[in-house]
Amino acid sequence: MGSTAIPAGTKWWSGGKSPFNVNYGKVMMWYFLMSDAFTFGAFLISYGTIRFSVNHWADPNHVFNSFPFAGHANLPLAFVSLMTFILIFSSVTMVLAVHEGHQMNRKGVEKFMIMTIIGGLAFLGCQAWEWTHLLTGEHVALLTDGTLGVIPTTVKMNPWGADLDHSTMMSALQKTSHEGLVAIASTLHHGAESVHHNLSGLTNQELISQISASGLHATHSGPIAFGGYFFGITGFHGFHVFSGVVINIVMYIKTKLGHFDQRGHYEMIEKAGLYWHFVDLVWVFVFLCFYLV
Repeated sequence: MGSTAIPAGTKWWSGGKSPFNVNYGKVMMWYFLMSDAFTFGAFLISYGTIRFSVNHWADPNHVFNSFPFAGHANLPLAFVSLMTFILIFSSVTMVLAVHEGHQMNRKGVEKFMIMTIIGGLAFLGCQAWEWTHLLTGEHVALLTDGTLGVIPTTVKMNPWGADLDHSTMMSALQKTSHEGLVAIASTLHHGAESVHHNLSGLTNQELISQISASGLHATHSGPIAFGGYFFGITGFHGFHVFSGVVINIVMYIKTKLGHFDQRGHYEMIEKAGLYWHFVDLVWVFVFLCFYLV
């Protein structure tokens, strides 16, 4: 059987212009964002499966009703709304930075990148406050041994269950130790040290009378999965925001040094913008799942 000789230097495939007019770097960024979307999607689907398979779930109007420097004011979802506004505003400034890059306006890119970085840092600061508030908060809940205890919201503990009726609460108070009753009564005075010392000298019955007369609000312990999913998914998203801030700082420094002017384009700013917009979009779904539903 004969064979056809291939002339030397023949190109098997010479390529051509992309039908989408997108270069290699942007295509790879889209591939990365797609894979990351699958990861977030798997987490949120898992959360939704558990969320709707239990009879009672934490009410976001009760869990997320605090605001910095507002004391014990009941402001449902006000703080997370501020967080969402900050992140959306930073997305707008990123759009403006990309636009200035298309115009080859270095000063404009620097200005809007700084604003985007500040927005990202502000969001991370808000998330740090929210986590600290939940991890250090004091809530009275029914424990597994039938007593009442003061517990925060953690990965392993969740005080955001159904409200206790009066008879169940009184029965649990009778079973609670003296130290536990002092801790519960102390929370009614917001943990003041002097009050705590005075309460230690009261008898159990005196403490129970004082607690019941104060109109104590106590709950059943909620599903443990709430804390695990909340801190896990919002922490994963927060890590993405932190990564985006680092990337934006690098892009700002490179802009400041004139690297993109030397290249003749600001395409790297656009790639960083794709990542930042993705982070903002994911927050919309996190906000919907944890704070609204």
